[in-house]
Amino acid sequence: MTQSEQIPPSDETPASEPAVNHRTEGHSRRVFLFKLSLLINGAVGVVLGIPIIGYLLGPAIKKGAGDKSWINLGPLNTFPVGETRLVNFRNPVTTSWDGQTGDIPCWVRRVSDDKFQVFAINCAHLGCPVRWFAQSRLFMCPCHGGAYYADGARASGPPERGLFEYDHKIAEDALMIHVGRMPTLASQASNTPPLTQLEVNGSAAKLANVEQPKPRCSSCPT
Repeated sequence: MTQSEQIPPSDETPASEPAVNHRTEGHSRRVFLFKLSLLINGAVGVVLGIPIIGYLLGPAIKKGAGDKSWINLGPLNTFPVGETRLVNFRNPVTTSWDGQTGDIPCWVRRVSDDKFQVFAINCAHLGCPVRWFAQSRLFMCPCHGGAYYADGARASGPPERGLFEYDHKIAEDALMIHVGRMPTLASQASNTPPLTQLEVNGSAAKLANVEQPKPRCSSCPT
């Protein structure tokens, strides 16, 4: 073919372009959207799971942190000798959103310069808060009429024992109490002697020496 016989530009056949594979493109889009949904669901699961895990593990974590908690109730000069005062302290295992429910009251009695008693405010009967009446020198429970002496011992009413006491100590001219565990009968059982003790020496000789009343017979001669 000579130069004059060359095909005009308008008659040239354009080079073939690669065909678009619409099936592959749709498959890639579905894979991308699937991975994106997995990522979003995973992020939502993490956000929702953190509070749940904290709620489930919180008691164990707080218990371990609170077992060694000592709270400062204030300097010694704020507690006059011979007086009983109500003091509030912050529960060490509370959170910021607990508000006033994290404040716990207790009764502090100063017996002498270096002797204190710190009572739980709860009645030993059913847990109602007791009040201190300085005129009668008694703690009174408004729920069921329980009464306690100034030293926390039971005076009258339904309670079967005295008020529960916190462990306390004096450190750096301040009164400290241990609040890792609330004072209960179980926690103080080792320090409180049992109400009744029976001694058995292998025989009932001691019981036999006790004179028992004899039944009276109306027909028997006197």
